[in-house]
Amino acid sequence: MQIKALGAALVVLVLAVAGCSNTDGSGYPGTKQTVGGVGGAALGGVLGAALTSGKSSSTRAFAAAAGAVVGLLAGSEIGRSLDDNDKRNAAAAQEKAATAPLGQTISWNNPSSGNSGAYTPTRDGYASDGRYCREFEETIVIGGKTERGTGVACRNPDGTWKIIS
Repeated sequence: MQIKALGAALVVLVLAVAGCSNTDGSGYPGTKQTVGGVGGAALGGVLGAALTSGKSSSTRAFAAAAGAVVGLLAGSEIGRSLDDNDKRNAAAAQEKAATAPLGQTISWNNPSSGNSGAYTPTRDGYASDGRYCREFEETIVIGGKTERGTGVACRNPDGTWKIIS
């Protein structure tokens, strides 16, 4: 009976906290954010209860609830940041950067997620196996956090590009 009460409490907690999640502008969390949050909450609740196995029922209930909250927040953030449109926009920018003049920045953004990025080819040359390669700088902004990096991509014989470093 206590497990059913705990399950019901977790469902109420998940729904209450989900109402506080970031939204896509419509007033409701996006599908990926909701699925990530609910999945994270369920996993967090189960882990919280499992980690306190053998403890009092109130300790297990508290651990399960705390795990659900932490799981909800983490899962929601991951779901929000993983957007197929972001990936498509970034891939299109990478493709354009593959033939852009050196130093020309190719940018992308997704107004619905707020994420953006840019690729700038900085140097080109050939790998030891004869493949044409380009060094690039990359900037990605996800959830308001900016990450910068550099890499090298080489063109395969079939025309596709592969990042090698």
